[in-house]
Amino acid sequence: MVRWIPDPERENPQLLAALGLTRIEELFRDIPPAARVGPLGLPGPLEEPEIIAAVDQLLEKNRPRKGMDSFLGSGLYDRPAPAVVDGILQRSEFYTSYTQYQAEASQGMLQALFEFQSLWVELTGMEVANSSLYDGDTALGEALLMTRRLREGQYFLVPESLRWERKSILSNYARGPGARLKEIPQDSRTGRLDLGFLEREVRNDCFGVLVEYPDSLGLLQEDLPRLRGILGDVPWVVSADPLALTVLDPPGSWGADLVVGEGQGFGIPPSYGGPLLGLMAARRRDLRHLPGRLVGATTDPTGRRAFTLTLQTREQHIRRSKATSNICTNQALMTLAFLGYASALGPRALARMAEGMTTRAHELAQRLGSVPGLVVPRFSAPFLYEVPIEVSAMPVKDFLAGLLTRGILGGVALADPRPGSRPPMFPGYVASTGPATSGKALDRYLAAAHEVLAGRGGR
Repeated sequence: MVRWIPDPERENPQLLAALGLTRIEELFRDIPPAARVGPLGLPGPLEEPEIIAAVDQLLEKNRPRKGMDSFLGSGLYDRPAPAVVDGILQRSEFYTSYTQYQAEASQGMLQALFEFQSLWVELTGMEVANSSLYDGDTALGEALLMTRRLREGQYFLVPESLRWERKSILSNYARGPGARLKEIPQDSRTGRLDLGFLEREVRNDCFGVLVEYPDSLGLLQEDLPRLRGILGDVPWVVSADPLALTVLDPPGSWGADLVVGEGQGFGIPPSYGGPLLGLMAARRRDLRHLPGRLVGATTDPTGRRAFTLTLQTREQHIRRSKATSNICTNQALMTLAFLGYASALGPRALARMAEGMTTRAHELAQRLGSVPGLVVPRFSAPFLYEVPIEVSAMPVKDFLAGLLTRGILGGVALADPRPGSRPPMFPGYVASTGPATSGKALDRYLAAAHEVLAGRGGR
């Protein structure tokens, strides 16, 4: 065991002697004193039972999710999966496979990835999909880079309502090719995109346009089918929610060039914010610009159907410096969860789920709309299962904190918490309904909102 457990009293002098040093602190002499972290104030060593007791004491401070009504969403959803999904994922052939994204992946995994690609193509109305990316937000970043490969330009247009986290990620991706983001204004009453602004800006050194479906406020932009005629040959990226695509027209039917999305809501629990699943589909003409891995169907030497990785664009493979991306990979196990979830429920059950959640969201908006101090819904544009809510009577964070003390996870605030950040479109948040949202949960939300805004009970 000495080989694995360090023995500082015996080993440190030997290490320092080999380095020509006398004290451990000399290893850090190049770090300015002002940049160093002082003592952490950690307690001394404990026995294992004491450590377990200390950790348990810390965990007792957490409030369990169970027993609370959750209206969180904004890209990370709590949609319980049928037991069969975990049953498939935990099969040893899938769960313990070594580097499932490499070329030596088994035929079973390759077929699952192929079926996953086919499913995303069917949902989006596009022509080809890759076998996933890390998450929906980095899929957006890869889409920006791909549009930049397809067209020269300086600006990438994004909706004003795009969540601050996504804007931050896209700004980082844009920095590499020397590009910048420019926001498309949205009407303060309807929430609709300013198509006049868009029509002017696409002629002004623009290499790509992003729209969301629904957008970060939960709104459906009814003018999206008109965009192809406005954009001309400027590449058009649509960020879509897979569940919404079960009840809405696919973006491919309007002429979108790229469709990306976040697949977490299909068979993947929200956990602590991950793992997630990035989705991307494109036109066949742009296939060789698509990042990540693609699985193709072929035949083996005996004429049997077989699957193989094809058009590999990662730098670890044959492309090297010509790789379309040097960081993207596929989320093999998460794609299996997505595929298992969609297959277990089927298209009609998924559509019924989306319709039921939409009904509950509109019921929530109707009830909260009667509460003084709230403006619900904030915009006149249609919405599905996410509702934009303005809080006019008190700070948004205080209102949400008040709901939390009453067992309600009310929604996700729009404000960017970073110091010096620009304020959001309006002081508010987005509430999301889920498959398990009940009428009683809506009643509790309404009662809690009245109490918080009336000042009873405080925070």
